[in-house]
Amino acid sequence: MHHDQVIYTIFQMKYDEIEWTTDFREHPEKYQIGRGELGVLSAEPYKSEILPHWKFATPDKATISADKILEMFYEYKKQNDFVGMDVARKFLQMGYTRSRRYANHKGGKKYDGPVPADKKGQSGAHGRPEPPRTPEDPIKAESARIFYERYETAKNDNDYQAMALQHKANTTSPSNDQ
Repeated sequence: MHHDQVIYTIFQMKYDEIEWTTDFREHPEKYQIGRGELGVLSAEPYKSEILPHWKFATPDKATISADKILEMFYEYKKQNDFVGMDVARKFLQMGYTRSRRYANHKGGKKYDGPVPADKKGQSGAHGRPEPPRTPEDPIKAESARIFYERYETAKNDNDYQAMALQHKANTTSPSNDQ
């Protein structure tokens, strides 16, 4: 097994140990930052608060959505709620990545064929070929740019970065083991 696969396997095992039924506002110590967007659709109550605002079909919708989610990021910051900030950041990141996917692949389908049964819930190609990219959809590309700008703002917020380091120091995070 390749070194990166070993690290991912160890990371995934620890990440799979997270109890996603946890209310992370009540128990922020149980929240693991993880990589990228991992957990964004599982971290409650934040998912339920942010998801209704997450839209990227058009630049107008993306602007309203990204601005609202960044506003929520700052509201969580005022409340000293790092987990809320991190989940909001992940939604901004996911707005960017999903918009880019739709910009590059008409219909947003990144791989041909169904996900193998034993790989459901895991990201990756799992041996499936990637269809040829379609000509870039300028509407989705603009939505991606809008989300990326807000994502960078959140990710580079000095207080967010300091709180992330503090959170990692206070929890056993899979990303700390690498």
